[in-house]
Amino acid sequence: MILNRMTKQKILAGAQNIELALKEINSRNYMLVCDSSFPFLPIKDMFRTDVFFNQFSSNPLYEDVCKGVELFNANRCDTIVAVGGGSTIDVAKCIKLYCKMDPDRNYLQQEYTDSGIPLIAVPTTAGTGSESTRYAVIYFEGKKQSVTHDSIIPNYAILEPKLLKSLPLYQKKCTMLDALCQGIESMWSVNSTEESMIFSKIAIDLIMQHWHGYIEENSEEDAEFIMQAANYAGRAINITQTTAPHAMSYKLTSMYALPHGHAVALCLPEVWMYMLEHPEKCIDPRGKEHLEFIFEWLGKIMGCDSPYKGLMMFRAMIFSLDMPKPESKNRDAELDILTKSVNPERLKNNPVALDDFVIHCIYNKIVL
Repeated sequence: MILNRMTKQKILAGAQNIELALKEINSRNYMLVCDSSFPFLPIKDMFRTDVFFNQFSSNPLYEDVCKGVELFNANRCDTIVAVGGGSTIDVAKCIKLYCKMDPDRNYLQQEYTDSGIPLIAVPTTAGTGSESTRYAVIYFEGKKQSVTHDSIIPNYAILEPKLLKSLPLYQKKCTMLDALCQGIESMWSVNSTEESMIFSKIAIDLIMQHWHGYIEENSEEDAEFIMQAANYAGRAINITQTTAPHAMSYKLTSMYALPHGHAVALCLPEVWMYMLEHPEKCIDPRGKEHLEFIFEWLGKIMGCDSPYKGLMMFRAMIFSLDMPKPESKNRDAELDILTKSVNPERLKNNPVALDDFVIHCIYNKIVL
């Protein structure tokens, strides 16, 4: 067992710990939040509850969460167990947050407080790190809503690598790349701390060592390390938040139907290159020298003797994984839409300033 000192979260290895967690919580009636993959999971028979909730999409809506809150309260549940990918865990987090709030008012407009409801998260993918973060994403009236509160960090994160065995290959690639990008972005974030950089280093190091075995051989041993890496990356961004590559990825995902991990992996090397070429535009209060040190260190973690070679290593990885760039139909118009889509608030975590012209130029290298 690992105790996450910052959050008091317990991180347990192996699905056998689900029963242990429920006993420690003294749960008598839990609600299981799961997705469509649940009936095919090797651990499906470990859950003994009559309260299931799976009425949500991969991009969950506010209205979906409201249905989950109604079900939770109607059955007088005392605990939530989430088994699934990032969207499933995000839905469970929001149900936990909203279940004690006024149902006659929009939950998004109310003050967030800790509901006190225990949450156990069992991720079935290795990428989002949602099982260890204070963030969730849902959609309201077609717009993405970021839900943030310390209380929605699951009380238990249970990591079971066997759940990764049957994932489709492309999904494994995308989620793993999301974890790697989180680790890298957290490393250079203006919010990085000594603790977050340790988490980032572990995440990046584990992925670089084990991605071949995980992707090419479907090795359970390597899957265990990749799942650990994704969790460390999640713990890192829980401290730092993500930076420009994530901010630029969201519209790529919606415009070109690219999974999030694929989209952010296309953005990261282009942002990285720009930052390497323009350290004089550093906005990190610790200064240009700190940023240059981080880039040097990042190159070494990637197994290279320079920052540029580290970037080339990342590009080679993307090429090897066959992650193509999106093709445009009306290129100029699409580039304008992409440029305007980037939330400037999300760019404040980036260590190098990016204006609209630069963002447009970066998208120009991403979209064919």
